[in-house]
Amino acid sequence: MTLAAGAALGFGPRLAMGAARRSLISRPIPSSGERIPVVGLGSSATFRSVAEREDVASLRDVLSAMVGRGATVFDTAPSYGASEEVAGRLARELGITQKIFWATKVNVAPRGGGAADPAKASAQIEESFRRFGVETMDLIQVHNLGDIPVQLRILKELKAAKRVRYIGVTSTNKEQYGELARVMRAEPLDFIGVDYAVDNRNVEDTILPLAIERKVAVMVYVPFGRTRLFQRVGDRALPAWAADFDAASWAQFFIKYVLGHPAVTVVTPATSQARHMIDNIGGGIGRLPDASTRKRMEEFVDALPAVGR
Repeated sequence: MTLAAGAALGFGPRLAMGAARRSLISRPIPSSGERIPVVGLGSSATFRSVAEREDVASLRDVLSAMVGRGATVFDTAPSYGASEEVAGRLARELGITQKIFWATKVNVAPRGGGAADPAKASAQIEESFRRFGVETMDLIQVHNLGDIPVQLRILKELKAAKRVRYIGVTSTNKEQYGELARVMRAEPLDFIGVDYAVDNRNVEDTILPLAIERKVAVMVYVPFGRTRLFQRVGDRALPAWAADFDAASWAQFFIKYVLGHPAVTVVTPATSQARHMIDNIGGGIGRLPDASTRKRMEEFVDALPAVGR
């Protein structure tokens, strides 16, 4: 983070200079030992909305800010509108295609369940390769546990052929966590993708402990509850004790909570603004909350007025 960037985010000179001396934390992918930065970029929500407009200059700035400050993981999906296409094109224009850890998904299974057409699944995957302009994909996951027998089999074949480096499955529906746990126990997964936030802790009961046991990397989505957590805190100032774990904004408070869990490998909040990307990266710099502090964070947020999910 540059001193100017820190000032632009409202950080004091001392904090901005301190952040400049520290690096974004990295964690290992358990199946390989390869280390990746703990904060990345998601492409649903606002990123997706901007990707569908004619003017995508702000997304160019987001990707540039991400890579320029040491983050690499970009998570997307074919179902996220124009996100794949636009991100791939902007990365080529910026010359950063090879600096990004490309993570996407596959799911052509009918909504509500049912069989996926293997040919359509393979075609969707090939289109993702084309959009990113890469010969090898870093990570592909079966989106929302769609027809695991068919779609995960295709991913395992692609991994064996060394076209995909890592494979996994995702779910952001607690009603699917029983099935997710079954798949985690039965299949050779490198990653899972789940939703997790300080006020959305359902994965802590079974999924995160199982990820540690099975040595599966965890990619976290929606650490802000989309916008729910920002609505809950409103215009409140950060509690003074947030400085104990180097949180300088609410975004960093929420991201550091998630990263404080030892099972979490990377968190990928979505944004369409470079200043928010820089702020989010700050959540992966400096100290993280320990177990007792995370409990204090939960109690603080739980005491705030709830909003709809």
